[in-house]
Amino acid sequence: MNTTGTLFRVSIFGESHGEKVGVVIDGVPAGIMLSEDDLNADLDRRRAGAKGTTPRKESDAPHIVSGVFDGHTTGAPLTILFDNENTLSGDYSNLIKHPRPGHSDFVARVKYDGFNDYRGGGHFSGRITLGMVAAGALAKKILASKGIKISAEVTSIGGDTEKRHWSVIIEQALTSCDSVGGIVECRAEGVPVGLGEPFFDSVEARLSHLLFSIPAVRGVEFGDGFASAAQKGSEHNDRIKDGEGHTFTNHAGGVNGGITNGNDIVFRIAVKPTSSIATTQMTYDFDTNKVEPLMIKGRHDACIALRVPVIAEAAAAITLVDFMLMREGYRKR
Repeated sequence: MNTTGTLFRVSIFGESHGEKVGVVIDGVPAGIMLSEDDLNADLDRRRAGAKGTTPRKESDAPHIVSGVFDGHTTGAPLTILFDNENTLSGDYSNLIKHPRPGHSDFVARVKYDGFNDYRGGGHFSGRITLGMVAAGALAKKILASKGIKISAEVTSIGGDTEKRHWSVIIEQALTSCDSVGGIVECRAEGVPVGLGEPFFDSVEARLSHLLFSIPAVRGVEFGDGFASAAQKGSEHNDRIKDGEGHTFTNHAGGVNGGITNGNDIVFRIAVKPTSSIATTQMTYDFDTNKVEPLMIKGRHDACIALRVPVIAEAAAAITLVDFMLMREGYRKR
């Protein structure tokens, strides 16, 4: 549903063009220094503004309404709200009967018998990741105190790994009223040995679960990922070089048997091209019961991958904090 986590539990809510979106985080340890300013650096990274991102401008100012007192977390559920200030809901009125191809419009209409909020994708919108990023900023703060650092970056746009080409690729997409996808790589450094709960709660399983909840993510791989299928065991095996589990290579991406092995966790996610494009597309119309031309209005990203790195970091941080709290609970028994 809309909640994830075992001890560090994150619940997101809201719709793209509703009054507010937000997040409730339960299981936050008491005594952590926290203010709204601590969240802003990551929220700024998610915000639109760079060429190829949506023209929709929102302040994304966080409002902590519970769980913090005198500048410290209280141990009670932490609630953070964000106002939706710049909505043009009329741009989406034609999508009630004429759903966008590649988007949630059709499946949401069928699943919820037409009662879903269709404006801007409603609850399926990437706007809802704002709460994930806020929770991730808090999770990263907790992890940093334990020596764990998480960072992510775009490594490919439109299939091209040369960063100097990306501006041209994005410009071509904008000019042709189209969109392009990309690949984001994330790395978690300083992760101790032993996080993860096999079988069904392995690090890869839990983290992939959260990564696939990010709108537009179409693939996840750890370490060498799909390339490992073409390797021999003698090539793929990471030889252990010390008692802390460090290895000479990191083909496994920091995880063996679903448990962290002391090396950097490395994963990549494939981000599809934005579904909403200005090019006319032929797709089903509920009113006419025919395939008709659709012209999509509204403000959309030409390359949504540009805004995904900080969301991938949030997913990793939320997952790892949960595992860290579980590990500390075991050790106190």
